[in-house]
Formats: sequence, structure tokens, C-alpha cells
Amino acid sequence: MAMTGVLRPGHAQVRVLNLEEAVRFYRDVLGLVETGRDTQGRVYFKCWDERDHNSYIIREADSAGIDFFAFKVLDRATLDRLEADLRAYGLATERIPAGELLETGERVRFELPSGHLIELYAEKKAIGNGIPTVNPAPWHGAREHGIAPVRLDHALLYGPDIAQVQKIFTEVLGFYLVERVLTPDGNGNAAIWLSCSHKVHDIAFAEYPEKGKLHHCSFMMESWEQVLRAGDIMSMNKVAVDIGPTRHGVTRGCTIYAWDPSGNRFETFMGGYQPYPDFEPLTWTFDNFGQGLDYPQRKLHETFLTVVT
Repeated sequence: MAMTGVLRPGHAQVRVLNLEEAVRFYRDVLGLVETGRDTQGRVYFKCWDERDHNSYIIREADSAGIDFFAFKVLDRATLDRLEADLRAYGLATERIPAGELLETGERVRFELPSGHLIELYAEKKAIGNGIPTVNPAPWHGAREHGIAPVRLDHALLYGPDIAQVQKIFTEVLGFYLVERVLTPDGNGNAAIWLSCSHKVHDIAFAEYPEKGKLHHCSFMMESWEQVLRAGDIMSMNKVAVDIGPTRHGVTRGCTIYAWDPSGNRFETFMGGYQPYPDFEPLTWTFDNFGQGLDYPQRKLHETFLTVVT
């Protein structure tokens, strides 16, 4: 499909309780590449195969959770157009100047009815992935350090009024609905999976009474074997695992959910089918949500519904 508007997830900024403990975890266990620190005390990371300067930013705070999640758009004209469309839809936007995040251009920020801050930006410094662009090798040494995901893949966010959230993403930002879980009465959606690309999802939301909650940020692995290797590394480092290794019914992806030292859930994820915008969304009834979450066990794990930051 043509990539003309929102391109992909760009970055997440997450709060941690102990900065240096979190740096050690994300650098040495998850295997992200540290790319910088700023005067606000934030630490910047990227995955080994990402080419832009950063995709995952942490800062120390009194409570864990997510500050904002961002998407990269095609160019500055697209950024201007989408901001105008958001305003025409009735959403207030804020322009954040270039450089407020390291090596990142001007950002447009707006708040969803779910309480989450979403950002759009067009420019971020490309620093490469350590592989030459002429006669490149398939990987390099950073791929073997820690879990070493390929990229920041998506986020699942919990909050209220996801019906309105879905309208914003589909009617304004050009996303399409890939899958959904119905509410117990079947009259609404309890959870939605949305894509702006050829991926099975780029962001997802679940209905929840409290605003602005993070369920997880997800990191893409290259294969099922790499997910299993991630599980080995988690056990070696006594990482608290939530669910997995297992396979989702929703998205068909393979997964392990675990928690960082501050209690922020993260996911090592691979697979999923390749949807197109003209596909009919797949629907799961709430009584079969357990199979959608954990296909082999058909189990709706309580923590999946109740533990957020």
C-alpha cells in the first residue's frame, strides 16, 4: 500500500521510577542502543535495526506509565495537513518546537478522549543502523546484545471512550480497523487494533475507566526462535514475566509479556498476518477473548485486564 500520510510508530516516552536501573535494563537486558541524554534528564534509545535517532525515551518520575506516543508522517506538508484536519475535527493541538526532543523536528501534540497524548512529526535525524547502505550485511554485533528487538512495533493503551478514539484514527489520521473484541453485551468494542500500514497493528486501545494508562509498548522480534531466546534472557536476568511464550488469536502474533523494573509492561512480539485497508475487520466475542489473547490455553489472564501503569 502507498505510504502517503502517517508512516509508522515513531517514539514513546515512558516514565520509570529509577533512571539508572531502567537504563541498565533497557540497554543490557532488552538490548536497546542508547543514543543520547538531554538536559531534562531523559535517556534516548533505539532498536538495533532502526535508522532514526530514537524510538524509546525514558525519564525518572514518581509514577510509572506513558507520557506520549508518536507517529512519523511523510513530510512537513503532511504534518501541516493532519494538524488542520485534527483542528477541523474539533481537537486542540499544540506545536512543540524542533529540538525539544533530541534530534527530532517540530511535533504536533493532541489529546485523545482516552486521555493519551499522541504526537505527529515529520523529521528525525537518521543515524543509520550500523550497516552500510552499499552491499550491506544482514545484521551486526548489536543484534546479539541482550534481547535485541528489531524495532518499536506498537503500543496498547487503556482508557475510556475508545469508540471516539477509533473515529479519530480512522476518519482523521487514515488508519483502518483490523480486529476488535466486542463488549460482553455485544453492542460495542472492548478493544480495537488499528493499522496505518501493512502491519497487523500499529496501535491498539482497550476500554478502561481510568484515562491515559499504558498496557504495553511492543518490540518486534525477527522470529519465533528470537522470542524464545528473549524468554531465556528474561529468566537469566530474573525479569518478571506476565504471559508467554504463547501465540495470540488476535493478530496471530507470537509473544511474551513482561515488566521492566518500574512495572511498565513490555512485549517481545513477532508474526501476524498482513492486512490491507479493504479487508473486513476480524471480530472476537468477549466470551472468546481468552482464545484471542492466549490461543493455546484459551485463557483470559486477569493481569491483562487489570495491571496497567
